Amino acid sequence: MRLTPLLLPLFLLPTAAHAADPPPDPLADPLPTVSDEMTVTATRTEQKLGESAASVVVVSAAELAASAAPAIDDALRQVPGFSLFRRSGSRFANPTTQGVSLRGLGASGASRALVLADGVPLNDPFGGWIAWGRVPRAALARVEVMRGAGSDLYGSSALGGVVQLVRREARTTGIVADGSFGELGSADGSLYASVARKGWGASVAAESSTTDGYVTVEPAVRGPVDTPVASRHDTVEATVERRMAGGGRLFVRGSRFTEERKNGTPLQTNDSDFRQWSAGGDVSAGGGSLSVRAWGGRQDYHQTFTAVAADRASERLIRLQSVPADTAGGSVQWSHPLGDHHALVGGAELREVNGTSDETAAGGPVPTRVSAGGRQRTGGLFLEDVARLTPRLSVTVGGRFDSWRNDPKAALLPRRDESAFSPRAALLFQATERWAWTASVYKAFRAPTLNELYRAFRVGDVLTTANDSLRAERLTGGETGALLNARGGRLTARGTLFWMDVDQTIANVTLAVTPGLITRQRQNLGRTRSRGIEAEITARAGERWSLTGGWLLADARVVTAKQADLEGLRIPQVPRHQLTMQIRFDDPRFATAALQARWSGSQFDDDQNRFRLGGATTVDALISRGLGRGLSIFAAGENLLDERAETGRTPLRTLSAPRTLRAGVRIGK
Repeated sequence: MRLTPLLLPLFLLPTAAHAADPPPDPLADPLPTVSDEMTVTATRTEQKLGESAASVVVVSAAELAASAAPAIDDALRQVPGFSLFRRSGSRFANPTTQGVSLRGLGASGASRALVLADGVPLNDPFGGWIAWGRVPRAALARVEVMRGAGSDLYGSSALGGVVQLVRREARTTGIVADGSFGELGSADGSLYASVARKGWGASVAAESSTTDGYVTVEPAVRGPVDTPVASRHDTVEATVERRMAGGGRLFVRGSRFTEERKNGTPLQTNDSDFRQWSAGGDVSAGGGSLSVRAWGGRQDYHQTFTAVAADRASERLIRLQSVPADTAGGSVQWSHPLGDHHALVGGAELREVNGTSDETAAGGPVPTRVSAGGRQRTGGLFLEDVARLTPRLSVTVGGRFDSWRNDPKAALLPRRDESAFSPRAALLFQATERWAWTASVYKAFRAPTLNELYRAFRVGDVLTTANDSLRAERLTGGETGALLNARGGRLTARGTLFWMDVDQTIANVTLAVTPGLITRQRQNLGRTRSRGIEAEITARAGERWSLTGGWLLADARVVTAKQADLEGLRIPQVPRHQLTMQIRFDDPRFATAALQARWSGSQFDDDQNRFRLGGATTVDALISRGLGRGLSIFAAGENLLDERAETGRTPLRTLSAPRTLRAGVRIGK
């Protein structure tokens, strides 16, 4: 695929515009940036989007509220390039499939993007997937999605990017809450309440969501054993904050998240229990700023696996799993300006995970108990230099060194040590007040999770075994793009051409296929490549209307593999095309309405490209009517066209949720 000619006119626009301008005066004031919106994720410090070469999308609390879907991960599907391992969202999919993929890197349950909440990792410590309900949506001020490798600042898991959930801060006294009821027996409620007095702040956030779900198996082969997938989760967190002189703050937070799921048959269930504490501070120090985070927690995860009869009339229990895991970590970061146009950011991070998969095989005459797992310790040091060399040119150079060790629980398995260096260099050239050009090159990595190393699992007729010999994935890539800000910010656009090679890609490789069982193993497949175009545009008409659109073209394929027959095949779960669109009308005196549409092309559910999933279109809508004093009512509909898209082939064909309507009430903004 030849992509460069497609974007060449876009990238030449800034150059042509600059050629007509007079030479810049180095003593003149800097040009206005392309965007004044703020991000903390791109450089681990607060920075204007227009001053960062990274491709970052900021989704505000108002935009989250305008989404027809109540779950955060479903709302983020409007971001070009964002997807989960499978097409189902967190309300209906098994939690072990909720890994994030950005820019077509794919996922295998384990996320290839790091998800943070105010700097604290949310990736499951044992498996790397994401429990999206752990942060109540009412508590969110915004979500930042940085696409492109982020290991230079964030280490492992940031292979394809970073998603940061930024909470509200208890600066004022108030309440934000919403509740709704709808079809499929769904009920959702989210609350954030805060008080502030004399430099102190305290807040409580909570969320509860339940759905009776739907039967995922296609009607043609559905049997008596097939029951709805259903879920319920509850979250509560409490935070105490102290405001410091100079705008700093200290905080301490405790949270708990519980979840229960029914996975499509009477005997297939799972439940989770996360308990976490975190503390930190952001203060002025030594002419710069110091940021410290510490966290710890414990999780308990249980799941059952069954074998379903060919006629889908019965099932038998074959395995019970219990996965307790403990995690602890901390980070320290110091940033210091060197003059008016130069700044250094550096820091260190430590993390430890201790997890075990305790299994009971129930298929034989005598139950067999097996225990596997281990401890993973990780440490990293990073340094970044951000310099504005001229009013038009900014340069960012940085890197991070990480080292980690895996100590398996089984005495016969070897201890493994690895390390990685993740450099990054980026340029931002502001050609005119409207146009800017960016370019970045980088390396990144992702260490295998304890789950991939030591835990086997079964979905339908597919058994996937662990592999304690896995090595880390290594990414080399780059991107270049152009940004436009015209009509006083009423028209903004960004186009990015990207290329990423991943060596030692961890994949679920098919070993054997029989009529009743497909056996796969996690392996370092070889080398994969994702290259393509990412484009997005936002247009505003007056103060009420806005249109946002996005497109991702991702050619994601296996380049080299130990199994030669896999070379040239597409990476599982990655569609070649994704399109998103949102039209929004917002009049505080009358109503808010939003229409969202998403289309994704076909993709494959397996490494051999045998199980194809057809293209999928989803149309959602929400309308809200204000009643005064911060109170409003709303109605929302998901999948209004009632398209039953394919979500999986294991090899059983499963479908997405039908059209679902809900209505509710909201307090605050």
